[in-house]
Amino acid sequence: MEKPTLIISDLHLEESRPELTSAFLDFVEKSKNHCSRLFILGDLFEAWIGDDDDSALADSVARQLNALAATGVEIGLMHGNRDFLLGEQYAARCGARLMEESEIITSGSDRFLLMHGDSLCTDDVSYQAFRTMVRQPEWQAQFLSQSLEDRRAFATQARTQSKIESAAKNNDIMDVNANAVASALTAAGVTQLIHGHTHRPASHQLKLLDEAGEQSVVATRTVLGDWGATGWQIKLQGNKLSLIEFNI
Repeated sequence: MEKPTLIISDLHLEESRPELTSAFLDFVEKSKNHCSRLFILGDLFEAWIGDDDDSALADSVARQLNALAATGVEIGLMHGNRDFLLGEQYAARCGARLMEESEIITSGSDRFLLMHGDSLCTDDVSYQAFRTMVRQPEWQAQFLSQSLEDRRAFATQARTQSKIESAAKNNDIMDVNANAVASALTAAGVTQLIHGHTHRPASHQLKLLDEAGEQSVVATRTVLGDWGATGWQIKLQGNKLSLIEFNI
């Protein structure tokens, strides 16, 4: 039987939470010889200030992922809303490839659309405006031209501001928009979506309009949880999808 595909997201690794880093390094070590692919759907790091980051955290993660890649495991890194500045240079250090904003993978006879999920939260208008700004090449070039010290200070300030703004928002605004989900699935031509970002692990069913405009196609949206007291992963083995919570 083919080895499974593992999918994780929203680890939010940072130096102030070494227990999460240890849990991730242990997860990767245990994945050796037990998976064929590992996809990380964004927010591996709580913040990413550029591929020239010389932190011990960035180095330890890269070394462990590279060791996994050396065993023949395919590793994909997707941008999240926290680590959207991850670049080709760091991906290469990890033995990984940078993924597109959305990708379709196959397991067994099933096809799955993979996304981080933040682009689906269209009701959060202020966040979507910020997202559009920081994804611009001009903004990124200007930011990356600053010193590491200045970028770290900006990231700290941005995290603080984000927590303040999130606390003031209605929870529903920060969840995915049903129409955005349906549009993404329809455009991709698939009926299964896997994403993270919202920190609301669950599996949801929805109906999509078929070509005749009738609600006759049942689709599934599976949401990964973030890592904290426990970790979350999705295991794809053939046509079987398992959403798994585990102790860390």
